[in-house]
Amino acid sequence: MNRIGIIAGNGKLPELFMLECEKKGIETVPVYLFESVSEKVKNGKNSIKYSVAQPGKIISYFRKNNVLHLIMLGKVEKDLIFSNLKFDFVATKILFSIKNKKDKNILKAVIDYIESEGIKVLPQNYMLDSYMVKEKNYTRAFPPERDKKTIEIGVEAARMLTDIDAGQTVVVKDESVIALEGIEGTDRAILRGGELAGKDCIVVKTARRNQDYRIDIPTIGLETIKKIVEIKAKGIIIEADKMLFIDQEEVIKYADKNKIFIKGIKIEGSKF
Repeated sequence: MNRIGIIAGNGKLPELFMLECEKKGIETVPVYLFESVSEKVKNGKNSIKYSVAQPGKIISYFRKNNVLHLIMLGKVEKDLIFSNLKFDFVATKILFSIKNKKDKNILKAVIDYIESEGIKVLPQNYMLDSYMVKEKNYTRAFPPERDKKTIEIGVEAARMLTDIDAGQTVVVKDESVIALEGIEGTDRAILRGGELAGKDCIVVKTARRNQDYRIDIPTIGLETIKKIVEIKAKGIIIEADKMLFIDQEEVIKYADKNKIFIKGIKIEGSKF
């Protein structure tokens, strides 16, 4: 494989992937969805901008550039799905074919259409294994033993939340669920949990049981940890082997400075 297309949203993942491709001599063909993407993505040799509502033009561009493999990386805020977008013919065709208009179902239908056109969609952790969460405590601070039950409740709540495809993050405190992630996303759910419960909350973020990594992979980085510090939480539990943890050195240094914990745990078949 000497060429990979990228459908790039916001955040650092598209840029990190491009850097990994450069190391391996793989040419990238980025299609970016927003002006707010990183400069590296916008200034890529083959970069072009299309709207998230123009899958027909995106696929045509990839085919014109002989792209046989692509990856979808970066944030596309969920509320975009409900905004006033002007869909092209392909997007309209895809939307009419879906009974349940959840974001996951829409993306799955888009992927199915792309692959029907002869372009294979790669999982979002492709060539990014070094960023996968490990089963370990990353920080000098550890989850307090007295919060073991609270964390177990958080893990169970996060699991149930992913099962109904509502979100992946919960905020817990004193054996109670304080906030559940919805369409607003992880960072705003954390802030809402802090508003409701004050300091000393714990954040738990998990993946879906049958996560389709072509569609989405849960990710944490500096901005999420800043929100945890902002609400004066104790720390965050993240699921090992199923999530990406970017900017680790910087994030761990920041967490240690603010005396919060970051712990990766395996969830299936085990307790905290």
